[in-house]
Amino acid sequence: MPNSSNSPLRLLQWTVICLFVVSGVQLKIRRNAQTFAQGSETTTPENNIPMRQGSPFKIALFADLHFGEDAWMNWGPIQDMNSVKVMSTVLDKEDPDFVIYLGDVITANNIMIKNASLYWDQAVSPTRAKGIPWASVFGNHDDAPFEWPMEWFSATGIPQLHCPAPTTSDAGGEDCSFRGTTRLELMKSETEHNTLSHSVNGPQNLWPSVSNYVLKLSSSSDSEAAVAYMYFFDSGGGSYPEVISSAQVKWFQQKYSEVNPDARVPEIIFWHIPSKAYKKVAPSFVAHNHCIGSIFMEDVATQEAEMGIMKVLEERPSIKAVFVGHNHGLDWCCPYKKLWLCFARHTGYGGYGNWSRGARVLEINQQPFSLKSWIRMEDGKVHSEVLLSS
Repeated sequence: MPNSSNSPLRLLQWTVICLFVVSGVQLKIRRNAQTFAQGSETTTPENNIPMRQGSPFKIALFADLHFGEDAWMNWGPIQDMNSVKVMSTVLDKEDPDFVIYLGDVITANNIMIKNASLYWDQAVSPTRAKGIPWASVFGNHDDAPFEWPMEWFSATGIPQLHCPAPTTSDAGGEDCSFRGTTRLELMKSETEHNTLSHSVNGPQNLWPSVSNYVLKLSSSSDSEAAVAYMYFFDSGGGSYPEVISSAQVKWFQQKYSEVNPDARVPEIIFWHIPSKAYKKVAPSFVAHNHCIGSIFMEDVATQEAEMGIMKVLEERPSIKAVFVGHNHGLDWCCPYKKLWLCFARHTGYGGYGNWSRGARVLEINQQPFSLKSWIRMEDGKVHSEVLLSS
């Protein structure tokens, strides 16, 4: 049903969003002041993430949150609030060192305002509120063009919309523009307003692909000693085809030649849309083979084309696992040649499917190196533990 512009629920949601934006700016100011006071020698490079002394490094993967759907209806804001509760539960139970937003953070094709980063900011707010650093990659819905609902052109007409006034300097002067927010704009907003974000606007020669970068997990005793390298890829979709391009493959080869030329350090891969290799190993609805998971409820929806990334990963001995989202009805990990192919778990109440929400958790140990994973559910239960490397 249409939502009135003065709906208390709607006004409450935008009040919360504005508070999140303001708190992020205040946090940036405080952190910058501390850095200036302490001196540059105490700062940590943005691409270097240290482990805690004597503790494993834990990562929570939040996939397919789909914030911003049907904001003109009551259920849209309600499901966003439910998504915040899921993330908060996982963060409380797991106390991770790092969070990865694994694409489809927002459903841009349902967002009528120019500055969709307001919804993006709401999605990262539980992580930021706990002071946990994070990184993100784009999915196929994050910059998709607005899709006009057909019912808006029926006798009932366009509902009375309430679009927020801009709250940040880069928000522009428009309210409802329906033009969407580009990947570059979303990335700029996240990185400029959040000191906890380790996301990176990747090389310009990979455009229109944006979220391509590498982060180093370093030893607690020596920041120069790498424990693992985490590579992030933009798998496309939305404003351009769903694909990891040949240019991205060459960029990956160049990066690992620079940072890990002898492949001695373990490497972990993150992107949103599964490669075609996922379809090859996908378990049937009845036979799961050597796969570990709890839901096997749909076919794998893969990238549109394969441009060489999987061949490179298969041949590189340091690659331990690939993690993706996209399919809400899958949460399995399957062995594939010398590595593992894993889905996250549908975290958000946005998007399709009524499966229980949760998040995949990764645990990295340094000496000896090991990579373990499990699913933490919104009700606090844990399942599908698997050892991916030891």
